[in-house]
Amino acid sequence: MKFVLEVALDEGASAQDRARELGRVLRYWGGNLGHYALEPGDGSPVYDSEYREVGQWRVADS
Repeated sequence: MKFVLEVALDEGASAQDRARELGRVLRYWGGNLGHYALEPGDGSPVYDSEYREVGQWRVADS
């Protein structure tokens, strides 16, 4: 299986703010993965701290 995470970061934000937001996304969505079977076809939109959709994760065949 292949796990794919795509997140668009705000180019206008500082490098520190982008790193902080990406860290938050990884912690939150990584912790949420236990609710999924992690089989090909599984996936979910990814939201930032302001609840804006900024990407997605998905499981694909290798």
